[in-house]
Order: sequence, then structure tokens, then C-alpha cells
Amino acid sequence: MSRAALGVPPHAAATAPPPPALTRALLLLLCVCAGTAQGMVAAVNLLITRLAASALHPTPGQLLWTVDAYVIVFAGLLIPAGALGDRYGRKQALVAGLALFALGAAVSAAAPDVALLITGRALCGAGAALIMPATLALVVQLTGPADRAGALAAWTLALGVGGLAGNLLGGVLGQFLSWRALFALAVPLAALLAVLTARRAPASPQDRAAALDPLGSVLLIAAVLALVDGIVEGPHRGWDSARVLLAFGAAALLALGFAGHALRTPRPLFDPRLLRSPRLCAGLLGTALSFFGLFGLFFVNAQYLQDAKGYSPTLTGLAVAPVTVGMILVPRLAARLAPRTGHAPLAVGGLALIGAGLLLLAGCDADTPYGRYAAWLVLLSVGSGLCMPSLTATVVGGLPARRAGLGSGLNTAAREIGAALGVAVSGSLLAGHPGHVAAGMDAGLRVVGLVVLVGCALVAAGYAARPRRG
Repeated sequence: MSRAALGVPPHAAATAPPPPALTRALLLLLCVCAGTAQGMVAAVNLLITRLAASALHPTPGQLLWTVDAYVIVFAGLLIPAGALGDRYGRKQALVAGLALFALGAAVSAAAPDVALLITGRALCGAGAALIMPATLALVVQLTGPADRAGALAAWTLALGVGGLAGNLLGGVLGQFLSWRALFALAVPLAALLAVLTARRAPASPQDRAAALDPLGSVLLIAAVLALVDGIVEGPHRGWDSARVLLAFGAAALLALGFAGHALRTPRPLFDPRLLRSPRLCAGLLGTALSFFGLFGLFFVNAQYLQDAKGYSPTLTGLAVAPVTVGMILVPRLAARLAPRTGHAPLAVGGLALIGAGLLLLAGCDADTPYGRYAAWLVLLSVGSGLCMPSLTATVVGGLPARRAGLGSGLNTAAREIGAALGVAVSGSLLAGHPGHVAAGMDAGLRVVGLVVLVGCALVAAGYAARPRRG
């Protein structure tokens, strides 16, 4: 068939610039950006003791909000932030997110009181909400089908390495320096990454047809904020407290309001009918489950190592290093296997290993040799490295390429909600065993591990289901 018959001008091939490629240097830059945003979630947890004893004299509730303000704002803004990247360009969204992240870190570092510290944390969370979808969307935009699996594996690895780096940095700073040092270090790092991104990243297409849907955005943001607020407050206030029940009720009503609005408006932020795809739902559920398991472990792990094993904060950060072994080595293998096996076996098999690792870790106590504990961490990390690239590819691939930012926002929102739930569930069960950290860890990780295994069966069913028509 001739070029004219296809509607392509004769000179198009000569004038159209080739699509930009994702170089190793640019992939590394995007991975460092994503890892920095993820690392800030973990680092603050190991500074709580120093913050509690600081001149700010925070109350227990203020300490909680110092940790949670980042997560709540981060999770609440992810989907609209991804849509903003689709509309105005992912590069622009990433640079803006890094600048906002640096501003928030500077406010926190210089905060004279707890209110400004929490404000700075919220600003960092808003910056992270722009950073994460933009980095993933750029990876999708700049890779072809043959290279995408490997690039997604590298991006997934960056999240694990970022979490480990956050633990290590938080432990070292918590032991030897002021808590302000963490935020002070984040300012030049984020500023440098913003400059490098502005110079190195190619301009991304702006999809003016991408809907911003102000009313839908407000409803969805409010629904996610209410949901995550209920999750993080549950362990401390009680799951049957009026505050928590009100938060969950508001989240349900706001979500229903968003769905009703999205079904009526011609250009919704996110069409809920996309969730009729069993495969997309399986990817979202699997993503949430993987982080539910990992962060359930991370929450009790620091207390187990310090209180039951007597490790210092720095040694605690080092002791969790085995959890990155599988995240570093396995994603590349998974990327090579995916074209032959498909995503379903890797996603389901990886989740099963995470669940098994959690159940084995649940049996650890103060007398458990570190080698055995480290072996179970490696098993869990292998499962994580196996499933995460396939789950990410499933979610991002469930939407058109031009909506990669929205798909990335959905994917990361599932991660953060799963992480918040994991911390809440394991934290609640740990709190039920005051003075007995090992017993609380046993109860918490058994429940979290069983939930992952049950959810794994649902993910398998979603992958196996036939796509719905229409």
C-alpha cells in the first residue's frame, strides 16, 4: 500500500524526528529521582527517637503526623499528578516535583516548630506525587516493547534501593547527627536532580486532550486522603473510633461521588469503567499486596532488631540489606522471562514468595540467628523482584500509551495505599503485645503474610479471567 493511501505525506519520514531513546544515563537519573522520593518514606521512621527528644518537644500525635503527612499527601495527589504530566509534559512535571520536594525539605530542615515541620513534610509529599508518575511515564514513553521490560525492572529496583538507602541514612543520622540533617541533605540533592532533568530529559509530548477534570480531581483526592487518614489513624485511635469510622465513611461516599461524576462527564480524570478489566484490577491488587507485605515487615522490623536483638540504629539499617538482594538480581531475570512466560506466572509466583517469606519471618525471636533471619529476607526479596516488574507492566499497559502518566499514578497510588495498610495492620497487632516485640511481630507478620497469600489467589484469578467486552 502506498504512503499516499495511508495518508502519510511523502516527506514525513524525512522530516519527522526519530523518537528519543532512553539512554543508560537518563534511566539512571530517572531511577535516582524515584528512589529519592521512595527513600524519604523510610528514612523518617528511624529519626522518630531523635525527634521526640528534640527541642521541638512534639506530642505523640505530632510525631505521627510528621511521618504520615508525607504519605497521605503523596498518595492523595498521585493520580491527578499523573494526569497533569500527561497534559503538560512529564519532564515539566518531574522538574516541578523535584523543585517542590526541595522546597519542602528546606522548610522541614529550618522548621522552628512542629507545625512548619509537618508543613514541609506535606510539601515534600506533593513533590513526590509529581516525581513518581513522571519518572515511570518517561520510562514508558522512551522505550520500545523490546526494551521496556528491562527498563521497568530497573525502575522497580530503584524503589527497593531507595527504601534501603532511606533506612541506612535515617539510621546513621539518627545515631550521629541531628534529625535536621536528613532534610538539609535532601535540598541540594533534589535541586541537583532538577537541574540534571531539565538538561538531560527530552521534552515529552503534551496531550491537550488529557482531562484534568477539576471536580473529579477534588473528589478523588479527598477520597484517597480520607482513606489513608483512616488507615494511618486506626492503629493509634482504634479501628472502631469515631474519627476512623468517619474517615472510612467519608472515603466511601467521596469515591461513590467520584464514580458517579466520572460516568456522567464526557472527559473524566479517570474512567472507572476501566476497572472492569480483570487484568488491570489484578495488577493493581498485586501491586498493593506487594507493598502491603513489604511495609508491614519494615514497620515491625526496626523495632524487632533494636528492641529484641539490641541493634543500634545504624546496625539496624545495615541488617535489612539482604532484602535488596532479590530486588537487585531478580528483576532483570524476570524481564527476560516475561516474553516467554507472560506476566501472570511471575506476578503470582512472586507474591507467593513474599507471603511465604513473611510467614517464616514471623517465627523469628530474640534468639533467632541472624543468618536465618537474613535468609528469609532474601526469599521475600526474590519474590518482590520477581513480581513487581510484571505488575507494573500490567497496570501501565492497561491504559493507552498517551495516558502513561495516569497509569503510573494509579500504579503508585496502589503501592502507597498498600504500604499504609501494611503499616497499619502490623502496627495494630504489634501494639497489642506491649513489651513483647517478638510476639507482636509474630502476630503481625502472620496476618500480613496470610493476607498476601489469599490476595495472591485473587490476582491469579484476575489474570486468568477472560477480558470483558465493551
